Amino acid sequence: MFALINVTKSISRTLDYNEQKLRFGTAELLLASGFIKSTERLSYPDKLRQFERYTSLNERTLCNTLHISLNFDLSDVLTKEKLIDITVQYMETIGFGFQPFLVYQHFDSAHPHVHIVTINIQKDGSRISVHFLCHQSMKARKEIETQFGLKKAEKSNPDVSQAIPSAITQKVIYGRHPTKQSISHVLKEVIDNYKFSSLPEFNAILKLFNVMADRGRENSNMFKWKGLLYRVLDDDGRPIGTPIKASMFYHKPTLALLERKFIENNPLKQASAKRIIVEIEFALAKSGQTSLPTFIKELEKSRICPVLRKNKEEYQFEIVYVDFKTKTAFNGIDLGIEYGTDGILNRLGLSRHILLPMAERAMIQTRQKISSGEPDRLNERTSGIPSDRLLGATAKTGKPISISV
Repeated sequence: MFALINVTKSISRTLDYNEQKLRFGTAELLLASGFIKSTERLSYPDKLRQFERYTSLNERTLCNTLHISLNFDLSDVLTKEKLIDITVQYMETIGFGFQPFLVYQHFDSAHPHVHIVTINIQKDGSRISVHFLCHQSMKARKEIETQFGLKKAEKSNPDVSQAIPSAITQKVIYGRHPTKQSISHVLKEVIDNYKFSSLPEFNAILKLFNVMADRGRENSNMFKWKGLLYRVLDDDGRPIGTPIKASMFYHKPTLALLERKFIENNPLKQASAKRIIVEIEFALAKSGQTSLPTFIKELEKSRICPVLRKNKEEYQFEIVYVDFKTKTAFNGIDLGIEYGTDGILNRLGLSRHILLPMAERAMIQTRQKISSGEPDRLNERTSGIPSDRLLGATAKTGKPISISV
């Protein structure tokens, strides 16, 4: 078991997130603790009013809402009653047992998990400090794992980065870790550190980590209004699980943000074009007229992954080159006509009719290498920051925070 804790400013937004899941049938309210009415009789206004009674007593505290998820291994045997018992003990151990809180079981990920909504303002208006919440949560987790026979989040090293492997160092595997959290890590790393100038180039990078940005069909309202969904892909490149709206992520990786990055990145990445062209020529010379997988393997030695992207016609595709050394992505045709689809095929002596199955096999092998940290490990600057340092810094700034234990 491990816990993810978000301290935010808006109780209504946090409540709305869980209530929307409830309306769509992807969540169930298991427990309402500290409310006058029973769990079955509570309406949305009842829930919000109870929380606002507390928060109105202390308007100086900006970050007054806690949104906690308790995540369990697929091998854990969990009934509703057991989940309630675990949650109640967890809240009592971290010092929130007397606070009003709601417990929702979510069904939108492969692994079992519950979400807890509460506030850190007490009924006398005083604020519950979150400075030691990381330590309290870790203590609660260890006690619960032992008492309820749950699979432990860590074997020997108590470091948070060991308890929850960073999604940005390997591909996202559906069901292994919380979907939203895993996608968020990949998105933040790629958007902040990679240079891409189109959605296909952005998706080429994401695809290597089993993530995809989806605008929907061209005749759909989502496409018309420039909406964007993020999906997890399986090892065959097919979408799996429930898609998540771009606006649901804290850093808001919307299409509007991406389009600004396209303009900003285009001149910045041009310096890397020459290196990619040289490496492509070298790989072609080494592979000769043999096969696409051989060409791909030669490029991977230089930490360049050619990502094969299907067009609307299933038998056609485009090549996007992702350079892990310079952290850039180029559509092949933008490097020159000889580096686009037809140019590479002609020089390899291949035809489009036999290319697609070869391309798919090669891409599966590439993603398998990414999952083990090859051909390069992404930036891990934040993966080892202790949660207590994050809490201390946020307490001073008043900004929302997220920790995991």
